[in-house]
Amino acid sequence: MKFQFPILVTAIAFALSVGLATAQSVTGTVYELADAAASKVPLPGANVYWAGTTLGASTDATGQFSVPRSAQSNQLVVSFVGYRNDTLKVEGGSEVEFVLRSAQSLDEVVIQANSTTIDRLSPIQTEIITSRALAKAACCNLSESFETNASVSVSYSDAVTGAKQIQMLGLNGTYIQTNVENIPSIRGLATTFGLNFIPGTWIQSIDVGKGAGSVVNGYESMTGQINVELQKPDSREKLYANAYVNNFGRAELNLNLSHKLNDKWSAGLLTHASTLRNRVDNNGDDFLDLPLYTQFNAVQRWKYQSNKMMAQFGVKALHEDRTGGQVNFDPEQPSKIGPNGSPIYGFGAKINRLEIFSKTAKLFPNKPYKGLGLILNASVHDQQSYFGFTPYNGRQQTLYGNLIYQSIIGNTNHSFKTGVSYMLDDYSERYRDTTMLRTESVPGAFFEYTYNNLDKFTLVAGSRVDFHNLFGTQFTPRLHLKYQLDNNTALRLSAGRGFRVANPLAEYFGNLVSSRAVVFREQIRPEVSWNYGASLTKEFDLAGWPGTLIVDYYRTNFQNQLVADAEHPGFLYFYNLQDKAFANSFQAEVNLTPVERLELKLAYRLFDVKQTMGEPFGESVLLPRMMVNRDRVLFNIGYALPYDKWKFDFTTQWNGKRRVPNLDPGYDHTSYMNMPTDMAPAFFNFNAQITRTFVKWDVYLGGENLGNYRQANPIIGANDPFGQRFDAGIVWAPVVGRMIYAGVRYKIKR
Repeated sequence: MKFQFPILVTAIAFALSVGLATAQSVTGTVYELADAAASKVPLPGANVYWAGTTLGASTDATGQFSVPRSAQSNQLVVSFVGYRNDTLKVEGGSEVEFVLRSAQSLDEVVIQANSTTIDRLSPIQTEIITSRALAKAACCNLSESFETNASVSVSYSDAVTGAKQIQMLGLNGTYIQTNVENIPSIRGLATTFGLNFIPGTWIQSIDVGKGAGSVVNGYESMTGQINVELQKPDSREKLYANAYVNNFGRAELNLNLSHKLNDKWSAGLLTHASTLRNRVDNNGDDFLDLPLYTQFNAVQRWKYQSNKMMAQFGVKALHEDRTGGQVNFDPEQPSKIGPNGSPIYGFGAKINRLEIFSKTAKLFPNKPYKGLGLILNASVHDQQSYFGFTPYNGRQQTLYGNLIYQSIIGNTNHSFKTGVSYMLDDYSERYRDTTMLRTESVPGAFFEYTYNNLDKFTLVAGSRVDFHNLFGTQFTPRLHLKYQLDNNTALRLSAGRGFRVANPLAEYFGNLVSSRAVVFREQIRPEVSWNYGASLTKEFDLAGWPGTLIVDYYRTNFQNQLVADAEHPGFLYFYNLQDKAFANSFQAEVNLTPVERLELKLAYRLFDVKQTMGEPFGESVLLPRMMVNRDRVLFNIGYALPYDKWKFDFTTQWNGKRRVPNLDPGYDHTSYMNMPTDMAPAFFNFNAQITRTFVKWDVYLGGENLGNYRQANPIIGANDPFGQRFDAGIVWAPVVGRMIYAGVRYKIKR
């Protein structure tokens, strides 16, 4: 089945004319006192909830919140670690304001928000990365926004393309449902470079949820869910500009504009331009350590809000052109012969992406517990790429809709969400001389029940059924529990099923930069998993030092998994799992504030990830997952002088050993039982940044990989890229060396 993008646009335009309902809410802002003159500064990450209930929300990066009214309570409470709780009786109006003071002293008013916080109300273990945490590093895009996060790690997928991949709970980011404002975004063909498509200055906050997510958001969340909130049209910053440059020659410009047109309409524009034109080959292997690229990216959005209706809609557009490979490669002369008489190896990728989205609502002031909302999105992703003389082109057209209704059963202790969704993906891929066409049409329905026993116990039980045109009916049950052991200790449990259809070439794009022959041993089936997890969160006070302890364990069992078998030199085999595959993840993290304005984070993470290999070859051997390090330690320290005039941040990451393939042709690779492998060594990575803040300006200077650690010979057979041993996809450590960067931010508030 084929469809054209104009049809998608028509569908969106039609949807924008539909008014839909949501619950009446109380909105407001939470501030902290920033100086002795009682200047107020927005406080992100604070918890806002109705007393005696678990109905609440967290403040965003601008300190703002919106929480549905409760039929049980009119006492609105605000809490945050290191601050005294505040309670306000809400009787008439729907706009409120809180100003919090330090919990350590009634007289002390200079204390800043923590960079990250755990959503205390959600039964799903969710970490909120605030704009303060994002400012700890350059965070030029989403892939660079997890430098100080212990749960999510980021690495390059290969040594040529510049593509990055994230990892959580021991598995690739493809098993994480990554949404932008609750719209599935980094999926399908966008998996390859999608993390680079969301500039850091656009991001308001990031929610990182572990384990199977809510059924309301779909069936693809297998190990976790990341939701990125962008800057809004009614943001308090009417202008935000950022300029960045590093010693490799990468330069960026970002400009965010927001304008309140009248009391109901507001408009926002987010823009980004970046480029790298300097040819860097620090390891002397005659290959660029970083690809040359140019990217233009923009979002235009509008918001309408009145007493009876709310609507948000907008357009996103992106163009990126990147070139990599050997230093002398010229994309204008791809057949040029090098000095040694051989062709010059080159990589190229041109990506164009267009997206239209809308969210609409109608407000019902007399029934605050009810809600009805619609999210619609349409996108086209077009990519033209090549590896040497091997072409790979892909086009994906997507239409997504999610209609959600929420209400209560008797009282607000019993609530539910139900609705219908639709996902349409049309794929057209061509690799070498093979064309792969696939259209997925998936209507679905879901129901999620929530039981709240005051602030003590929360149960969320949900299920959804989806009717996949290619793979039949899929049933997805999920369960989340939260038990408040005391005022400062919460226990969370979760279990749920996940389902997704893999896109092997896009997801293993880095392995295509090689002389490997890609072989599909059989028809690839959807991946199916069950995830189980438990977490304990404890807020404590150690001799006047506020802190948080988080311990969690998650296990993912696969009923079916795509096996990307790179054990054999010269081949990349794709086939279905026949036996077992699992991932165990344990993490312990301590956040401590020993003195005001000083934040410490120490975290340890342990992975045990294995996959059965070799079934199509008559063997069944359970092997440790390749390229996954067993241990990881993260330490971060951040300190700010009064009023944030100077901010200092330092992060250390220790990455343990990991299994990598031994592709030496002198070894026997015929038996998986005795398959030769190597262990990549452990290494440290050091990052630091200093920021000087003025009234409207921030100036920052930082460095990444300050220890200058680099993987030796990241490209196998670099001297003969068209030979049989060439492989740039076995990357386990930084390819480039020490990077120094500088930048400036300029803000004008309303």
